[in-house]
Amino acid sequence: MRIDIISVVPDLLASPFSHSIMKRARERGLLEVNVINLREYTTYARAQVDDYQFGGGAGMVMMIEPLVNAVESLQKETKYDEIIFLTPDGEQFNQKTANNLSLKNNLLLICGHYKGIDQRFRDHFITKEISIGDYVLSGGELAAAVLTDAIGRLIPGVLNDESSALSDSFQDNLLAPPVYTRPETFRGWKVPEVLLSGNHKLIDEWRHEQSIKRTQERRPDLMDE
Repeated sequence: MRIDIISVVPDLLASPFSHSIMKRARERGLLEVNVINLREYTTYARAQVDDYQFGGGAGMVMMIEPLVNAVESLQKETKYDEIIFLTPDGEQFNQKTANNLSLKNNLLLICGHYKGIDQRFRDHFITKEISIGDYVLSGGELAAAVLTDAIGRLIPGVLNDESSALSDSFQDNLLAPPVYTRPETFRGWKVPEVLLSGNHKLIDEWRHEQSIKRTQERRPDLMDE
């Protein structure tokens, strides 16, 4: 899978993909991540990519021309399955979306900044708009990192145990059950006996029951879905 990310501050994305699971995915050739500096595609002086918004109002707006230049240049080499704009007013990102996007071959993520991007670019180039939550960040880079991590870990071969991702929270609209490891007893706090029983049928039933209980307590809205 290939994920290209257009940003005005590409250095913000140097670390998230250079460690742990994302690093291994890239080293194994399973995931290619390219961060593109939008300022390299502007024709304005001092690498300008934003300007005042028409009609007045606080905040600068990312101009359409540099964005179009960047996207059309990239499209000469890559056919994108989705061109995604990270924005607070996009659809809420969830595990189902991550699952669907992990089946794609090429994704292009656009990181917004300032007050946003020229609406004409959204109208004519963006195929999907995604928000990672009901709050505003300084830019879309952190959101792009979240998407890339959530999608990348689902690619077959990225996780050492591929079944691990199938038992994650939200995969079946349930939160994951409690987990335990050694020692069996710590300060008098014991691991549930069923997990030590070796009876996998009972263990699976216990975990499912705990998932339902946790979801009912913490995210009852998921039960409705």
